[in-house]
Amino acid sequence: MDFENAKYEAVELLKRLIEIPSYSREETAVADFLQNEIEALGYVACRNANNVYVKGPAFDLGKPTILLNAHLDTVKPAKSWTKEPHKATVEGDKLYGLGSNDDGASVVSLLQAFFMLTLKNQPYNLIFAATAEEEVSGKNGVESLLADLPKIDLAVVGEPTGMQMAVAEKGLMVLDCTAHGVSGHAARNEGDNAIYKAVKDIEWVRTNELPKVSENLGPVKMTVTMVQAGTQHNVIPDTCSFVIDVRSNECYSNQEIYEILKDNLQSDVEARSFRLGSSGIDVSHPIVKRGIELGLGTFGSPTLSDQALMNFASVKIGPGDSARSHSADEYICLSEIESAIKVYYELLDGLVISK
Repeated sequence: MDFENAKYEAVELLKRLIEIPSYSREETAVADFLQNEIEALGYVACRNANNVYVKGPAFDLGKPTILLNAHLDTVKPAKSWTKEPHKATVEGDKLYGLGSNDDGASVVSLLQAFFMLTLKNQPYNLIFAATAEEEVSGKNGVESLLADLPKIDLAVVGEPTGMQMAVAEKGLMVLDCTAHGVSGHAARNEGDNAIYKAVKDIEWVRTNELPKVSENLGPVKMTVTMVQAGTQHNVIPDTCSFVIDVRSNECYSNQEIYEILKDNLQSDVEARSFRLGSSGIDVSHPIVKRGIELGLGTFGSPTLSDQALMNFASVKIGPGDSARSHSADEYICLSEIESAIKVYYELLDGLVISK
């Protein structure tokens, strides 16, 4: 296989992707561009909102199906960028630009792997999908697309992991909590201060750990990240609201964690959503075993991805470093792209999975 040429094609495509702004929920232009690029190569590219996908040739519903997925959207650039975020700049082995690391390198590497893998008959069907709204966990991203696709038996989710395999990923639940008191004048001994009630609940969150600990993901992480109360200095506040960021492991569903907190906090507790649960794959799965044979490491990821919306086996692996994501002067190494294409190909070529 000509991995050098595949790297060249991937890098040239990534340069053009970088120069098309594709903030979450504003991906139309980049989706149009990628769809046209795929169709220019003779493939039939399909659309679901701003999700672009293509099926491999000779699709056979009798075979299991593997989904190659990475996201097109980016966050908005930080003010501390010293380079032009939407200009692809190459300096030595580094390609700078917004979305180069998260998640453009995975998009172009998986697409090249898709092209190469479908040149020969494989024991599975293959679908490549570049999706929208990942950075905001939007409902018009992969969640919408999956409703249009045939049954998926395995997904390879491209995210910057240094081409190591994330075999588990923490879920996310955001809780809005409100403590209630009684207003009064701060100069007199009256009222019931809602802040003091909230403090007791916040302290419970800080000092308590749920008993079930995951081998790959560790304990559930609960963090109070926002607090708001009061109208002016001399009024006892009758409400105090706070937000809890919950990162769940596979030992608990988000619903179960919600019920535990409701039972232990005095404040009212409301979940914004239960849909972003923990995800992962059994280490005995053929793709994990193949990866280990190739010398790839495994780990549990604390960060969320579109894996959270997939109710089938999935592994997260991609070029780049998550520490570069959302940072000023984001970059990907050109050598990382070439290595990623090769690893994806070796990981998937001839892989036998069950339907």
